[in-house]
Amino acid sequence: MERCAWRAERLLEGAALSPPDCMDLENSISFREEDDSVSPLTSAEDSANPGMSEDLALAELKSRDLPSEEIGKFSKNRNLLKSRKVRFALAAHPHTPRPLALRLIRELYTFDLMQISLTPAVAADLKRLADELMVSRLASVTLGERLSLARRSSGFVAAALLLDKESRVWQAALQNPRLTEAAVVKALHALGSSPAFVEAVCHDQKWSVRHEIRVALLRNPHTPLARALEFARRLAPPLLRDVLHTSRLPEKTKTYLRTKVLAGRGPSN
Repeated sequence: MERCAWRAERLLEGAALSPPDCMDLENSISFREEDDSVSPLTSAEDSANPGMSEDLALAELKSRDLPSEEIGKFSKNRNLLKSRKVRFALAAHPHTPRPLALRLIRELYTFDLMQISLTPAVAADLKRLADELMVSRLASVTLGERLSLARRSSGFVAAALLLDKESRVWQAALQNPRLTEAAVVKALHALGSSPAFVEAVCHDQKWSVRHEIRVALLRNPHTPLARALEFARRLAPPLLRDVLHTSRLPEKTKTYLRTKVLAGRGPSN
């Protein structure tokens, strides 16, 4: 305070300030001296939190109620964005601004994408993007990674792996609990479905009893005759005629089915 008073006295001598002006000047000098002691990072810290640790950021991002304005601050912190865990937490948070979420998802590793697609809080379109990115990378990932994806990923990714060249991969995908009947039907209609895959579906206890899958199998050229005969007998004659009309089964097989199943049950094609 003595120092401030001395400065004020010297300024009064040179500028002839009145006592109230002296008090304002003293307060101003005191404020500037206190301000000089503040770290130069304070203003940046207020906007981007450069000193925030990874653990603290992850703890805050666990809150589903964290507003998008607060989340935006994390995206400005380059040190935090170097963390794989922080990038994932930002991408998965329901309040992350959409442009930021889209950018972060495209930068994630394959198995982080899998977690994004399985996280309930993530928007449906962002999950779809994660699934599509995973499918686009399948040609470049290892066999072990494809096996893991086949077992654990979403139904969308498992469906793509039904056409994998490695039998262990499509076998695992066939048992994926998220795989849908529609995906199996689509794979059976695909030109790339292998004979081994078709036969596996024919004998699968879960899938072979489904009506739509049996119809798809009767249209697939690789369905064994014995199984085709069994499935054909369980269809109504009008439907069986329609199925055989568009079927890719060998002509000998279709003729045999018409003779054994449709003979005596009405006119056949």
